[in-house]
Amino acid sequence: MIKIGVSQPRTRALLARLLQAGLHAVDPYEAVRRQVRIGRKHLTIGSHQYLLDQFKRIVVIGAGKASARMAQALERQVGPRIDEGLVVVKYGHGAPTTTIRIVEAGHPIPDGAGLEASRQVMALVKTLTADDLLIVLLSGGASSLLPAPASGITLQDKQQTTKSLLRSGATIHEINAVRKHLSSVKGGQLAAATPARVVSVILSDVIGNDLGTIGSGPTAPDATTFREAWEIVERYGVARTIPASVRNRLKMGMKHRAGETPKPRAALFRRVDNILIGDNQAAVDAVARAATQQGLRTLVLSTTLTGEARELAKMFGAMAREIAEHGRPIPRPCCIIAGGEPTVTIRGEGTGGRAQEFALAAAPEIAGLANMWVAGFGTDGTDGPTSVAGAVVDGQTVVRARRKGLDLSHALHDNDAYPFFEKLHSHIVTGPTGTNVNDLYLLLAL
Repeated sequence: MIKIGVSQPRTRALLARLLQAGLHAVDPYEAVRRQVRIGRKHLTIGSHQYLLDQFKRIVVIGAGKASARMAQALERQVGPRIDEGLVVVKYGHGAPTTTIRIVEAGHPIPDGAGLEASRQVMALVKTLTADDLLIVLLSGGASSLLPAPASGITLQDKQQTTKSLLRSGATIHEINAVRKHLSSVKGGQLAAATPARVVSVILSDVIGNDLGTIGSGPTAPDATTFREAWEIVERYGVARTIPASVRNRLKMGMKHRAGETPKPRAALFRRVDNILIGDNQAAVDAVARAATQQGLRTLVLSTTLTGEARELAKMFGAMAREIAEHGRPIPRPCCIIAGGEPTVTIRGEGTGGRAQEFALAAAPEIAGLANMWVAGFGTDGTDGPTSVAGAVVDGQTVVRARRKGLDLSHALHDNDAYPFFEKLHSHIVTGPTGTNVNDLYLLLAL
């Protein structure tokens, strides 16, 4: 059940329908059920068929916020043919399974539970032979949930590096380019660790669905290099704040004294299939269909939204005013929808996430506009290090905040959206959704 902090019952119910439609479209359980089928002789995953007689064992591993639901569905579809399995999910995102063991660990900062789970995953992978089939269930969050530091790197080193990059405003592509070169699993290295046939079933949380970026691509070729990783830490001013061991490894890699990740033409990928089963576009399209069914004019703005969350909020605010004053780009009643993964450059010490920061920055932009709402929503149900999925604002949010003695400008300056919206009761709350395909951003004009 989705709880939305909007006082008007009809608008609250409408927003709930729209967001629920988006979540249903990317339910990992249903996505796996649609894509995976088993017969007497063949296992079919997407458009790929695997002759069952060729494999002595079928083993399942996985990581990501959606991987527990994926594991449940795989057990239902493949059943007793699965010999064993181990999947790592974020705390609170587990689900009951029979054969595949579910372990919970830290995200977005990796922790000791994730480190131990990674060791167990790799130990299982290394028992496989060329006569076995390895199914990898992969979704957003896997980068943090499978922390397997490279030689000379500790978990604490990776934690500090991850924190520095997350605060810097670096994109997920850039963050993962660095993490792949500090890992013994990411960037195709998991696939390289076994001679087994490998098939990855993937729910994408990455704009453009780059297989090398989703979960840092443990079974995909890595086109990035040590040099690019070093350029990223320099570009974002974190080269001096990351641990010396990380700096040393990146520099050693640039001198070809540390092994590079497997590249696109590597022979090992001839026995690897990476199959995409869902992404942000599916969620955005479903929201658009639901809005149309509710009698709204709809416009899909983008499924590749990037950039600073507060700058994107200004763009949504400008569109809201254009609709209010001129009926453009579409007249009321309407819904403008976008999906993607904005960034937040953290300058303060507050608590929030990119969806909440987007909504906070949108509030002054739509101040005074009647029947206008802007919402930011994380499809995994957890926006940043908080227990909420996002927030919604309207033309009266600034007034209500002022009456409660809340300083919106200070909250934005301190990246402190969570307590601001908590006091206004304007959060969107879902709990863990079992999926993860980036964010949804909505402008609703009635």
